Amino acid sequence: MAQTARELLETTTGRLAPDPHANRLLPLIARGAARRTTLAALALEQRHVIAADRQAFLHLAQRSVNEPECAAFFDILTEGEDLAGDRLAAYAAACGVDEARAAAYEPLADCQTYPAYVAWLALNGSPADVVLALSANFATWGGYCATIAEALRRHYGFDDAACGFFDLFAEPAPELEQKAQAAVQEGLDYGLVGEDEAHRYGRLLQGYEARFWHALWELDQRTA
Repeated sequence: MAQTARELLETTTGRLAPDPHANRLLPLIARGAARRTTLAALALEQRHVIAADRQAFLHLAQRSVNEPECAAFFDILTEGEDLAGDRLAAYAAACGVDEARAAAYEPLADCQTYPAYVAWLALNGSPADVVLALSANFATWGGYCATIAEALRRHYGFDDAACGFFDLFAEPAPELEQKAQAAVQEGLDYGLVGEDEAHRYGRLLQGYEARFWHALWELDQRTA
């Protein structure tokens, strides 16, 4: 029996779940041991990620002109990046980042492999496959954000505004989940989903996600 979109999303997310020990920075933040300079670097790297991902999602929406459910999914992601950018500003300010510091910052190559690959997917990936791969990755990212938001409040004294960026991704997103399911179902209905390709995309996204956090962990260790 053919899988439904919901089943495919669930099985793909399960298959791509990362090693719980892969993110070495997360437990440092969770217990308040990560340096504030590392938290600032996280903010600065995210500025670049958000700007790049927004353009990628916008392009994917434009490419999905004949796949309206996919287009709707990427439209929501584009809007989400705008909101994320607004909320990131409060987090960056709480980390002591001003415009001069942001302008002088040189991003880490390993932190920017993730948005570089999202840009590649925007140019080359089948939209329905990209929806599937991104949805699996978002599950991991959301869990990380929930842990960080709690730690920032408990150990670093950040207020709700400063934690808003992480709260945004940590909170359930039923509308986005519904749009993802509709987009994947659209792809299945029209034979536009390649499970092997989607799994490959998702595996690489998870790998680049791991590089992002590992690069920040190494930065934290170098400044120890």
